[in-house]
Amino acid sequence: MTSTQQEPQTRSWWRQNQQRITPWLFLAPGLLMFIVYVIWPIFSSFRLSFFEYDGLGEKVWLGLANYQELFSDRAFKTSLRNNVIWLLMYMLAVPAGLFIAIFLNQTVMGIRIYKSLFFFPFVISQVVVGLMFAWFYAPNFGLFYKVIEFFTGKGIAVLADPHLATYGIIAAGLWPQIAYCMILYLTGLNNVAPDQIEAARLDGAKGLKMLWYVVLPQLRPATFIAVVVTVIGALRSFDLVSIMTNGGPFGSTRVLSYYMYEQALSEYGYRMGYGAAIAVVLFAIMMVFISGFIWKMVRDEREGN
Repeated sequence: MTSTQQEPQTRSWWRQNQQRITPWLFLAPGLLMFIVYVIWPIFSSFRLSFFEYDGLGEKVWLGLANYQELFSDRAFKTSLRNNVIWLLMYMLAVPAGLFIAIFLNQTVMGIRIYKSLFFFPFVISQVVVGLMFAWFYAPNFGLFYKVIEFFTGKGIAVLADPHLATYGIIAAGLWPQIAYCMILYLTGLNNVAPDQIEAARLDGAKGLKMLWYVVLPQLRPATFIAVVVTVIGALRSFDLVSIMTNGGPFGSTRVLSYYMYEQALSEYGYRMGYGAAIAVVLFAIMMVFISGFIWKMVRDEREGN
């Protein structure tokens, strides 16, 4: 077959498959980057967790020894418990963001100023948020310390108390997280069908019934993103812990991401394999929560149809 005969066949094949192949050609660069920078590191971390490795020398196969050590590691248990606390407390950002968004979804004078004020925490760096709250809680001169001292006669050094420090850091993290959820719900509220709202009003629905049966079902995409981002934010809470307490006092505010850093990359560790095992546990917890929520969303969609 000559080249002149092959060329028309190639053109014909392209015309038949153009609509099917073109989207994949556009997606190919992004998929390649995703595989190289996300999928491959995940599998590499899984593999590394079965070795003892300091980042420079030879890798030594340990099998499940790193995971067995985790179960007897008190610092790991503390970090895991703190991550559970972070996850439970951080989920408050979703309903708080929703109710603030409902409050701001009005057409009254000056509402844009209020929206800007509520949006402001989201654009601030987590490092800046951590420093601001560290000063807010600071003994002797912090605003929170002074207010408590004024009402009770004795201030509370939140970040120096092993029982309160974790909750103080979570409060700092909730400030920008609520702002992010608020933005998602404000966008979703703009897409709520007004005809359904009017029909519900004619049927006598109002208040919480209107919110639960009419508004929230239309906000499912925003709720899905808010929950997923909030879960990820709670489980990867590294920067605030590092800025505000460095894992202290006495290691009481460690979370899995910070403990992974300590073991794998800090001057106290250089245990890459053990750090990878911690990362695998953190990844598994994250996937359980996100997969469970996705399954619930899909089930509700199928029941609705």
